[in-house]
Amino acid sequence: MNYLTVRQAAEKWGVSARLVQKYCAGGRIPGAQKFGAAWGIPADAVKPRDPRTIQAPPPAPPREPSPPQAEESNLMPLLNTAFEPGQCRRTIEEMPPGPRRDIALAEYWYFSGQPEQAVQAAELYLTSPDIELRLSACLLCAYANLSLGQINRTRMALAQLKKFLVSETDSPRLRVAQKFAAAAGAVLLHLPLPGGLSHTPTSLALLPPGLRCFAMYVYAHYAYLQGEYEKSLGVVEATLALPSRTYPIPAIYLHMAAVMDCMSLRRPDQARAHLLAAWQLARPDDLIEAFGEHHGLLGGMLEAELKKNWPEDFKRIIAITYQFSAGWLGVHNPFTGHDVAGNLTTTEFAAAMLAARGWTNAEIGQHMNLSPNTVKRHLSSVMQKLQIRHRQELKKYMLQ
Repeated sequence: MNYLTVRQAAEKWGVSARLVQKYCAGGRIPGAQKFGAAWGIPADAVKPRDPRTIQAPPPAPPREPSPPQAEESNLMPLLNTAFEPGQCRRTIEEMPPGPRRDIALAEYWYFSGQPEQAVQAAELYLTSPDIELRLSACLLCAYANLSLGQINRTRMALAQLKKFLVSETDSPRLRVAQKFAAAAGAVLLHLPLPGGLSHTPTSLALLPPGLRCFAMYVYAHYAYLQGEYEKSLGVVEATLALPSRTYPIPAIYLHMAAVMDCMSLRRPDQARAHLLAAWQLARPDDLIEAFGEHHGLLGGMLEAELKKNWPEDFKRIIAITYQFSAGWLGVHNPFTGHDVAGNLTTTEFAAAMLAARGWTNAEIGQHMNLSPNTVKRHLSSVMQKLQIRHRQELKKYMLQ
């Protein structure tokens, strides 16, 4: 491969050499390699885009005002709020005091990897007369309790979400909200959709815009679980292109789904672009939960990108992964009978996922910044722990 120097790339793109070095250090240029103290940039590399442009054009006044119910919805209000990266806490503080702001703060605690605070804030609304507040509290408690090892509480919250599906309501908007919460409660746990739910999103126009984006993530994740990777990726990219404003939390989750799809399609460069776009949205507000939740599905991409450039953040994400995964397995394995491996390190699991998809030791090593011998050692440890002899047997112990 032909490489350009930092100065040559800067002249080609019309930017400073310092900015090109920053692009390289941040993993923004696919294929860039460090040779000693100098960076080499592939000759065919293109100038990195502002990560915000992957989401939407710069914020502009909407052509049509949002429906009143979208602005006043108490269903996961932070998920449904557009804000500039770095302004999450300020956005919450500017909400009028009351239940809606309390739930938004519980969302922040959860999405920033602080499940204990999330449960404490959300559980106050588990019996609220307001259905949207109660749905929000159930959803947050279902997932936050996983990381706390409180599996029975998670099961109780999931059961409550199912009960909402058979409850009576004359409001079409609340009916859609109930279906949204029940689907979101099942899909990330890879559980079957509750009875009465369709795998195809319907009546999304009744959801406010941020929740509509997250509902499309749920749909994309479901398509991924069916092995429909191209379809899932198409849903993600179409959804990211639609909003006139950026809803950071739904966008982070949509990018996670895209990484999963691209790694399944063996498109690591495209997966890397989505991962870094998610990271640019998440890091200013410390919204790192989604990275820990999806670790096992990202095909070693966190090890390949975040570990070397943001080692302290990577350690925190891996801590979230271990906590969340233990709870995830406690709910998923008994319910589905699919014995997903739970005694592997995160590195072993990532390598095993790629091996189960047909990657060679050399390909895994190149992707995860490991030597082929180190990969071989990890996979030998995996097979010993799982008591299997052949790589072909790995698939039944891995995630979809």
